[in-house]
Amino acid sequence: MTGHSEGRRASPAQALRPFVGPYEGYRLTGFEPGSHLGLPSPYLTVIIALDAPLELARMSDPRQQPGAWGTLASGLSTAPVTIRHDGNQHGVQLALTPAGSRALLGVPAAELGAWVVELEDLLGTDAAELSDRIAAQHSWEARFAVLDEVLSRRLADAEIDPHLEHAWQLLTAADGVVRVGQVAREIGWSRRHLVGRFAAEFGVSPKEAAKLARFHRSHQLLRSRPSISLADVAARSGFYDQAHLARDWRDIVGIPPSRWRAEELFSFIQADQTSEGAVSRA
Repeated sequence: MTGHSEGRRASPAQALRPFVGPYEGYRLTGFEPGSHLGLPSPYLTVIIALDAPLELARMSDPRQQPGAWGTLASGLSTAPVTIRHDGNQHGVQLALTPAGSRALLGVPAAELGAWVVELEDLLGTDAAELSDRIAAQHSWEARFAVLDEVLSRRLADAEIDPHLEHAWQLLTAADGVVRVGQVAREIGWSRRHLVGRFAAEFGVSPKEAAKLARFHRSHQLLRSRPSISLADVAARSGFYDQAHLARDWRDIVGIPPSRWRAEELFSFIQADQTSEGAVSRA
């Protein structure tokens, strides 16, 4: 590798933590041009690109045309996007919980679905303020402070139905495979009612949410520990076994995790840099 990478990860302000995961800033320069995969997760994605727009060459939803975005938001999806790059990437990425979609973007996750939209379509002038002010800063700490200020100002009281919130937690936070029928019984709904209400709020089915959560845990382990065995990844991520892990990766990504680990360069660089540069902010 001849390129250079830097990055930083930080917790958002306390009031934002139920709605936003750690901020991730990244800057990669001087690598060979190519493409890499933006993988799905149980979080909505917000990206503020710096220096140049983010070019998406293949979308999660095949009905959406590829394009370039200076800022973007996307909902929950069970398919990756392909990001084309010229060897350089620079920006800030946020992971929003479904509750954060309502509280910060003003819409349920299902309204976005798997589509990518301009952040301005959701935040109005706040999107331009975020982009302009973040671009004007010269440190990750200052950029994250801008995020804290603008996002805290936008916080709205827009709660998800508590039954759905509990169902989401049961399906995505569990260490093992959770049955949809079991979740329905716990919250006191029929399976059919749960599936319909769940999809209307989150844009994915209960089964897909659980699958995304397992996949995301495995992806994070592979990012942070490149030498970990796939058997260990499967055991720690809630899969029945390694074959179950490989099957879900093929369904979601189109390739097994062993091939992704061998071919995906940018993910490991960014993971290494952001984890080494992690900070905690009150």
